[in-house]
Amino acid sequence: MARWKKYNKAVELITSPAYSVKEAVELLEKTNTVKFDPTVEVHFNLELDPKYADQMIRTTITLPNGSGKVSKICAFTEGDAAELKKAGAMVAGGQELIEEIEKGSIALDFDVCIATPTMMRNLGKIARVLGPKGLMPNPKAGTVNPDLLATIKEIAAGKFEFKTDKQGNVHSIFGKLSFGATKLEENLNHFLKVINEVKPVWAKWKYINTIFVCNAMGPSIKIDTTI
Repeated sequence: MARWKKYNKAVELITSPAYSVKEAVELLEKTNTVKFDPTVEVHFNLELDPKYADQMIRTTITLPNGSGKVSKICAFTEGDAAELKKAGAMVAGGQELIEEIEKGSIALDFDVCIATPTMMRNLGKIARVLGPKGLMPNPKAGTVNPDLLATIKEIAAGKFEFKTDKQGNVHSIFGKLSFGATKLEENLNHFLKVINEVKPVWAKWKYINTIFVCNAMGPSIKIDTTI
């Protein structure tokens, strides 16, 4: 009951139909309803139909101030697995790792899987396991690379993937509330820049319908897209 009271009070602070990026980020602190350091989210509704391949967005982003999230990495390599683990991979290996996953001996509690190009041909037997969880390495997502050490460093620095869902929405994060208004504003402006950069070149209509930001478990704040 207390949480709902906090939520309702937070909603009362949202007095305008839409806000500038700066105003919205400042409201995030005021509308926080939890005691822990919440992740801040951004939600885009785009005028796209992802059932067509050329209207589906899938790419990566590195925010200026990081995402605040530490990713659990699984690396498929024919090289030195110990070196990759030392660099930050939670699990690393070659054919033996694939076999363990195929048998169900390893819990798939990873955030991202990476692989060398030569290992990709061996992942076919576990594609039906990794695919539904969004873990299948993909060149478009930057998770297929001959230099896995470099990939791990990029992910550790905050690089992550975002993509459209079946309704043409992008749901993602742009930091933690503890980053403060200045850093969150920089991150959000960078996200908006990247979203516009990946707009299909042939899309002449209005591309971004709505943008909302919020804290985890907090009310949504609409961004004014006309500013």
